[in-house]
Amino acid sequence: MISRRNFLNLGVGAGAAAALAACGSEGPGTSGGGSKAGSASYWFLTGQPGEGIRQHAVDRFNQANPDAKITATTFQNDAYKTRIKTAIGAGQAPTIIWGWGGGGLKSYVEAGQVEDLTDWFGQNAAVKDRLFPTAFGPATINGKIYAMPAETVAPIVLYYNKEVFEKNGAKAPETWDDVMNLVTLFNGKGIAPFSLGGQSRWTNMMWMEFLFDRIGGSEVFQAIFEGKANAWSHPAAKEALTKLRQLIDADGFVKGYATITADSNADQALLYRGRAAMMLHGAWTYGSMSNDGGDFVKSGKLGYMNFPVVTGGKGDPSSTVGNPGQYYSISSKATAEQKETAKKFFKDTVLNDAEVKEWIDSGNIPIVKGTESSFASSKDADFLKFIYDTSANAKNFAQSWDQALSPTAAEALLDNIAKFFQKSGGISPDQFITNMNGVIGK
Repeated sequence: MISRRNFLNLGVGAGAAAALAACGSEGPGTSGGGSKAGSASYWFLTGQPGEGIRQHAVDRFNQANPDAKITATTFQNDAYKTRIKTAIGAGQAPTIIWGWGGGGLKSYVEAGQVEDLTDWFGQNAAVKDRLFPTAFGPATINGKIYAMPAETVAPIVLYYNKEVFEKNGAKAPETWDDVMNLVTLFNGKGIAPFSLGGQSRWTNMMWMEFLFDRIGGSEVFQAIFEGKANAWSHPAAKEALTKLRQLIDADGFVKGYATITADSNADQALLYRGRAAMMLHGAWTYGSMSNDGGDFVKSGKLGYMNFPVVTGGKGDPSSTVGNPGQYYSISSKATAEQKETAKKFFKDTVLNDAEVKEWIDSGNIPIVKGTESSFASSKDADFLKFIYDTSANAKNFAQSWDQALSPTAAEALLDNIAKFFQKSGGISPDQFITNMNGVIGK
């Protein structure tokens, strides 16, 4: 999956021109790190503000722990995915493994490559209790915790153009029936109901994620994630896919959506220019709309809300989907001393007050309870509070499916989603279910 953008700070760059930029003396493929027994290694991504904030955390830890330092090595996104997979497979992983949790973490767990942190969190309840409970979902495999939830949160948001709504006498949708009525209304006015960068595939996926959850509850995808046979055949899946096909057939999305990419931000431009009334997209798009959309955001024309309920559905209306956090694991191949260093880093430094302030100052919401007052004076305070409340109060925060599933299943998912949205290849709701049941466990 492509890297989702930081939602307020627009300075996230590609990082160094090379695929690898090393910090300190340790290079890739080296188990451990440094000459002292307790010294540990840590790999993570380039790109600001994340790279700088992670490095500052390492620097603070090293200053406080000169006898058990951490050596950092940074990679660009695609290079990292390749190198970390190779290193873990060869038993040469860094002590601290930065990741996305979910399917990737599950594969490491099944191969016995990462530490079980369940007991450690039990012994350090204060560390766990200060974090959003929903952040632990992608860190938990078969009921055990294998990663430290960290960094920031980014749910998927239903945005709408308030000016377009007001001019056409429309109200924000509270139910799926309201959504379908708005499709009819806006099509009749010559306005696209929803903008969509459909060529990117994962943007289409957001619609399935929410409909599965609102209709059947979190247990529907949980069974898929756990690899239960024929899990895609749950009745809620068929109902969700049927409703989504009805939305597509009703011209719910802007014409030509299959040729629009999310990376171009053209989908966002359709919303702030009033050519589309609504858009389902990540919290990270707020920053680019604020930056590129003239006075659209600062004049209060952007509305935002959680996804509407489906009448009769089992899902909790507070639940959301997206990126519940980032995840730090500890290599099972590290020495006992290195593991202790990593755990001390998790306890004393990760998301401490200094790091929390850096994330908030960069326009992000860290996965830490009680930070609302820190962004109260921001010009974006209302949106930040909305993201905080959505994330902190969600009964369930589902990880994006293409991150939660194995790489093989995720690619099959994205391929079938694209065909489903484009109504190509004979992908009906039933065929979609059959195809996806065929890759469970792969």
